[in-house]
Amino acid sequence: MPGPLTGIRVLDLSRVMAGPWSTQIMADLGAEVIKIERPQLGDDTRHWGPPWLKDRDGNPTTQSAYYLSANRGKYSVTVDIGTPEGQALVREMATQCDVLVENFKTGGLEKKGLGYKDLSTLNPGLVYCSITGFGHTGPMADNAGYDYLIQAQSGLMSITGVADGQPGAGPQRVGMAVADLTTGMNATVAILAAIHHRSKTGEGQHIDMALLDVQVSWLANQALNYFCSGSVPSRTGEYHPNLAPYQPFPTKDGQVIIAVGNDAQFQRLCDIIGCKELAEDPRFVTNPQRVGHRQELVGKLCEYTRTRTSREWMDCLATVHVPCGPIQNIAEVFEDPQVKARNMKLELEHPLLGKVPGVANPIKFSKTRQDYEKAPPLLGEDTVATLQRMLGKSPEEIRDLQARGVI
Repeated sequence: MPGPLTGIRVLDLSRVMAGPWSTQIMADLGAEVIKIERPQLGDDTRHWGPPWLKDRDGNPTTQSAYYLSANRGKYSVTVDIGTPEGQALVREMATQCDVLVENFKTGGLEKKGLGYKDLSTLNPGLVYCSITGFGHTGPMADNAGYDYLIQAQSGLMSITGVADGQPGAGPQRVGMAVADLTTGMNATVAILAAIHHRSKTGEGQHIDMALLDVQVSWLANQALNYFCSGSVPSRTGEYHPNLAPYQPFPTKDGQVIIAVGNDAQFQRLCDIIGCKELAEDPRFVTNPQRVGHRQELVGKLCEYTRTRTSREWMDCLATVHVPCGPIQNIAEVFEDPQVKARNMKLELEHPLLGKVPGVANPIKFSKTRQDYEKAPPLLGEDTVATLQRMLGKSPEEIRDLQARGVI
């Protein structure tokens, strides 16, 4: 059974992370993704190293780890869209595509005759997704937006980090480009919804995705905490604002996360670690009471958790179905038996680079499959073949475009 998006063709005019993350998801699901890159330079992230991929002999290549993380399964076609000829090529390709994804500044592609109004006239069924920092409306529509800025402006950093009054207090960014990644995911959801709409009506549409909108929407329960209480959420560091106990606990040889989600789990926790009196203490019987007396509760629990190793606690608490797990570094993650069992690490063959590592798509289908057959491409490696196959360009036409620096 082919991938669920087999037959969908995507024209990818995006670069860096948010757009490429979306189009990589679609490539994983079977879509044909044509990635348009600048001649000689390509996607900005091709140069975001070190680290660089090593070849079969262990020598560094010019392929950055950052670029490799978001571009598997795609066909790299180099086109200079700053030229009239390059713009004409993109217009030709857009007539044969179902989806276009771009992350130019607001109005950037309109100046080149490649905006939604221009291309939807040629292809009324085109689903055209624009990804920007702040969207196409509002006072900041013309501003460039980067993940770090969005994490700050969206409020995410105000609830991430060590609480005030403690060593190391202050707002912190999340250790991944979370605004980019979540926007890429939401963009994919929006594109698939628009494709479904097109299947019923025959009409495409423009999708306006903003990193700021997405990150604000991902405030989730913290936003509702504010709406319902009127109190502005603050950094809570290692503990959860709505649950207790739900945080790291010291062990004989390190730390584990103990995540109690209901009163029954708390009673089982107290029973197995030998402190039944805590489960009967009026301050700790229900979750709201535990949240209100968190500091006293955590202090008492730490006296018990320090008596065994992390492994002993994970094994012990698993027997009574109390969630408990390790705090792992990234090397440990990919040695984790559960991660291995779920086949989350990939190795793709490339004819010049050898084995290219990657992280698998997390979606698991019961019937349709995901085949990872194409490693992230070298810059322009598919230009000639794609122009011949997709647009029917002759060898003479291609040599002429190359001679004039269009491709």
